[in-house]
Amino acid sequence: MTRSNTTSRRTVLQTAAIALPLAAVRGAAANSAPSVGLIGCGGRGGSLARSLLEATDARLVAMCDLFDEQIARAKQRIGTNAPKEYNDLNELLAADVDAVIIATPPHLHADHFEAAVRAGKHIYIEKPAAVSVEDCKRIMRASDSADRRLNITMGFQRRYAKTYLKAKRVHDSGAIGEIRMAHAHFLKTGGSSRAASERRPPETDIDKIRRWHVWSELSGDLIVENNVHCIDILNWFLGGHPLSAVGRGSKTADRAGDMRDNNNVVYEYEGGVLASLAGSTLGSNNYREVHEQFFGTNGMIETSELHWRHYRGRGDEVLEPSERGNTLDAMDSFIRRIAEGKPENTGVRGAESTLTAILGRMAMDVRAEVTWDEMMGA
Repeated sequence: MTRSNTTSRRTVLQTAAIALPLAAVRGAAANSAPSVGLIGCGGRGGSLARSLLEATDARLVAMCDLFDEQIARAKQRIGTNAPKEYNDLNELLAADVDAVIIATPPHLHADHFEAAVRAGKHIYIEKPAAVSVEDCKRIMRASDSADRRLNITMGFQRRYAKTYLKAKRVHDSGAIGEIRMAHAHFLKTGGSSRAASERRPPETDIDKIRRWHVWSELSGDLIVENNVHCIDILNWFLGGHPLSAVGRGSKTADRAGDMRDNNNVVYEYEGGVLASLAGSTLGSNNYREVHEQFFGTNGMIETSELHWRHYRGRGDEVLEPSERGNTLDAMDSFIRRIAEGKPENTGVRGAESTLTAILGRMAMDVRAEVTWDEMMGA
């Protein structure tokens, strides 16, 4: 961790210490099957639950959502009718479950995360950590205050994929030398145009929850809600968060909401190392290209959901495909740590990756360089 990283984190934690009354931690006995509750039964929540059941022996015993139809659709997608249904988050947290998966809209994450920590549950919370600097600080304070027996995992699933872990080991071995430059690419197809009636800003809390994904205030914008996956990998390989960012972005497609559909940001890390990020939802005909590249003094490493690549020289490279989806690896690691009593707490790290995305968003907003310390109010 760099000196700047240490200073900014200390400032956050000292500014307003959080007092979280911790319930007794519900820990599954070694080698038992943990019981899990799903909070937020939309598309991502359903996918996480399905991956949980496919990759582990955990039991999905409860599901919570404001909307009954969301729970019904998720059950059908997962292929189960067993879990008990809740419409109240606090009722599920009071139930006899070892762990929870939080897959609610990002603007609600801080509230829901704090509640789960107070309830003493193991937590898998989807990325991004939050959509604002202040809520990211809340996540960091709650994470640092949590009982050390709790397993807290932020949903940056690439960190658990075998291909990413192997690429990181190769990098750490010094195989490509010192990284001089990095690049991240997240290009995909976006949604189609929406009716004019769907383009008005949400007026009620229920309206906000149903339509969070098209409004930057609720989702964090494209860079925070989506590109943050690649940003997390940049921070991982480069050893911490950047010092500053500059960037440009715009909305060019005729779609509902106000989220940017393309952005280009350049981050500066310690030692003057630059990392560029290109994100877009303008790909047509289901075009998708997502990867990260790290250029060293003696080669290049490329990581992606589908493979990892080690370029050592002309005609000399290794390319290995992924064996399975990254989310399966993440769920497997989460449940295994609970069952074996070997917790991790990635809340602060996940919040820092989210803050890195927010830094890029702020740089695009003001169309000028923004430093990490300026963003954090240091």
